[in-house]
Amino acid sequence: MLPDRDAAEEAAEEAGRRFILDDDPEIVREALAGEDDAEDAQWLVVIDDPDGELDRAALRELAEEYDGWTEVE
Repeated sequence: MLPDRDAAEEAAEEAGRRFILDDDPEIVREALAGEDDAEDAQWLVVIDDPDGELDRAALRELAEEYDGWTEVE
């Protein structure tokens, strides 16, 4: 989760450089519940890792470099 689109785009690009990914990360806008204002949104960088092979600490570090955080399903 990142605070704005620019940070999300930069983080997605950096993820492609740091990690071996099958697909490019997807950037998704997620409006906050009950908010219509475009300012009230978070940006997600979705990285598909079905086998859980990516280093979670490294992903968290990358997100924090762009003032974001991770949410792992």
